[in-house]
This record gives sequence, C-alpha cells and structure tokens, in this order.
Amino acid sequence: MERFELLQAVAVPLDESNIDTDQICPARMIRVFAQPGRHDDVFLHDRRFGEDGTPKPEFIFNQSVYAGAQIVVAQRNFGVGSSREAAVMALCAAGFRAVVAESFGDIFVGNCFKNGVLPIQLAADEVDALRASLHRQIGAQVAIDLPRQQVTGPDGRSYQFAIGALRKRCLLAGQDDLSLTECYSELIGAFERAYHAELPWLRP
Repeated sequence: MERFELLQAVAVPLDESNIDTDQICPARMIRVFAQPGRHDDVFLHDRRFGEDGTPKPEFIFNQSVYAGAQIVVAQRNFGVGSSREAAVMALCAAGFRAVVAESFGDIFVGNCFKNGVLPIQLAADEVDALRASLHRQIGAQVAIDLPRQQVTGPDGRSYQFAIGALRKRCLLAGQDDLSLTECYSELIGAFERAYHAELPWLRP
C-alpha cells in the first residue's frame, strides 16, 4: 500500500450529499477488480458516461480542469450504502487519495484505510467553506498534511481533522491489515511455539 504523508493536489468540489457506493462503483462492475488492467472508468461510471460510453461533458469529473485530481470535497454521507470494498478500489483506480466530507458511511471509512485512502471528516461549515474556495479558484489545489492532521484550502485557510492513532500510523507507514500483522510475525511465532510446547496435544 502506498504511504500517505503529505498530499498537495487538485481537488474536485462535489456539491452533493448521499453519494452512495452504488454510484461510486455500480454493482455490475464489482468483479472487474479481480481482473488485471486499468479500471479508471469504473468510478462514478453511470454518472460520468452515457449509454454509448462517451463522457458526459457537463459532469464535473469530466471537465479538463480536474484532470489528474486526487482529492474529492463533497457534502454529507459520502460512501453510504452497501459494504462493497470495490467502491474504494474504484476511487483509487481513478487516482484519488483523499475524500473530504461532513460524514461518511462507516464501512466505507474502514475500506478507505485498507486501501490507502484518507477520509477526512470536517464540520459542515468547514466543508462548505472549502468547497466555496474551490469554486472561486477552479482547478485549485488543496494541501493535506497527515502528520499535522491539517487540510489547507486554496485561500490559505486551514482545518484540523481527527484520526485514530493506529490508522494514522498505518497510513504513514503504508501498511494495510496484512502488512501490519506481519510486523508482529516474530512475536506470533514465539507465542505459538510456547503454546504448543505447553499444550502439545493441541498441535494439529
């Protein structure tokens, strides 16, 4: 998993609430992530493309000024709905590393941390102010400083965000659940050896 420490990138202001996981990754596309190749067209597919597969020019994510954007700034309830991890995988495939919103779906948040995406929850007025600054400076960048737990908008205004200590540590180190567990492999091995030495009849 890619480490997350400092990110300065173009941010997309999405003036919508309740962007659910079925919008982020339509159910029929979940299985594509089991296949090799690029899947950057999955993210918000039915919002971004028409029935003939051509991009909808009016949709904000298709506007050229936001090409290469890595941050989404939305309203409340981003990632609600089903628990599909493919929603976060679609977000990653489209190049996004962080989402700022007033609130998130709980399972979506967990899936973000498993895939190196930083979900940042701010107060409603702070999210509104950040989006407003992005509308005033179209195509502007937002800076995210994970060690300082700070988001800075293009107008220079900064916002502090909360994050659990373990999740922060894992993002900074680029560790998912598996690689975190592997850090304790020696301790786990020592425990298993001592356990089986004391209770040999439990050995498989």
